Amino acid sequence: MSRTPQEPQSVSAGVKDLLPRLRSLLGKDRVLTEPEDLSVYAFDGTAMLHELPACVVLPESVDEVSGILSLASEGGVPVVPRGSGSGLSGGSVPSPGCIVLCLVRLNRIEAVDTDNLTMTVQAGVLTQAVADRAVAAGLFYPPDPGSIAISTIGGNVANNSGGLRGLKYGVTRDYVMALQVVLADGQVLETGSQCVKDVAGFGLKDLFIGSEGALGVITGITLRLTPPPASKKTLLALFDRMTDAADSISRIISRQIIPCTLEFLDRVTIECVEGYARIGLPLDCEAIVLMEADGHPAQVAEEAEEMARIASETGAREVRTASSEEEATRLAAARRTAFSALARLAPTVLLEDVTVPRSELARMVKFIQETGERHGVRVGTFGHMGDGNLHPTFLTNEREPEALRRAEQAMREVFTETIRLGGTITGEHGVGLAKKPYLQQQIGPVGMEVMRRLKSTFDPQGILNPGKVFD
Repeated sequence: MSRTPQEPQSVSAGVKDLLPRLRSLLGKDRVLTEPEDLSVYAFDGTAMLHELPACVVLPESVDEVSGILSLASEGGVPVVPRGSGSGLSGGSVPSPGCIVLCLVRLNRIEAVDTDNLTMTVQAGVLTQAVADRAVAAGLFYPPDPGSIAISTIGGNVANNSGGLRGLKYGVTRDYVMALQVVLADGQVLETGSQCVKDVAGFGLKDLFIGSEGALGVITGITLRLTPPPASKKTLLALFDRMTDAADSISRIISRQIIPCTLEFLDRVTIECVEGYARIGLPLDCEAIVLMEADGHPAQVAEEAEEMARIASETGAREVRTASSEEEATRLAAARRTAFSALARLAPTVLLEDVTVPRSELARMVKFIQETGERHGVRVGTFGHMGDGNLHPTFLTNEREPEALRRAEQAMREVFTETIRLGGTITGEHGVGLAKKPYLQQQIGPVGMEVMRRLKSTFDPQGILNPGKVFD
């Protein structure tokens, strides 16, 4: 995969043959072929991965998606599905000579069913719009990825996205009740239902959640909603040692307290976020833990008091309670800016999302810190520590080969240690291109073979997002 966009090569000859039929299907304005247009779709949120597609298509209906895939299947042309392009594993980076199938115009919220607590949406609806519509209906959509303001719900489903509230409320998979999926040959599959219980046949719906566009193109989703929590309380614990902060989170969980949020920022990230957001974060501590309890007021008060006590027991020099809803919102918003803030420090920012059992958090945080120091790489670590999901962020420069080599070696060691501790190479970003070299190390050859069998069943020509997850 090239680091800079390239002109389409002869591999796009198949696309050239399809262009008249694609324009007939969509109209010429929704079939993009000019280099200046294609360059916008040559990358996603992942550093260093770029490839110019052969063309970009912008369907506005399920029938159009079906027609596009029928044509692509007939011509054996690769298709890369794409939402907003905010992914962080290279999952929507174009494959050579491909059609990029951009779904952002499938952006209708089709129904909010307050009787059954569901919402049915098209794949291109922004996740924030889903959350806002739920609130307007007096309901709650809990998943909240860091990219909530710009990511599409279809992309969230395709990558099984997590978020700050994942500890208590789970991830995207836990809220998907039904899917509409266009298969590689253009057939439209409806799987799942609005029923709370549904075990009719194989669990096809769950195969597509987290499949990264390699098994089918998700075009519609029915989501489960919940009643909103009655109250919440936000706390900020300050630590002089990162390992104490990690140990505090492990102890909170071991005492069977499951708050809404347990987020962690190390000193490098704190300094960057404060410089970026200016909300008054302390700059003289090694780590902070953001804790949020929500639910019944009495339960919230009890959980907040217990978490503050545990934090103090494990070395917190201070535990602050947000004095208002506005302050709590600012603290949560500051955590969401961590990646953007760190990105200001170096030309190339490699954001990872390893996850370990929560009992291993302190050990993993220490290993990341020591590995960065050993290789001379600056690393900022933050993440959803309540569910064991860490985001070690390696700051480097892809134009300096030696600096990049050191960063990549440090990342490899972090992945290896993660697996050794019983963890996973990706908790929420997906495998895509970036994690592909490490997948077999985690799931083994039998796991890889089963995945290949599934791929060949759903996509026998291998045209859907080729080269992603595995070769």
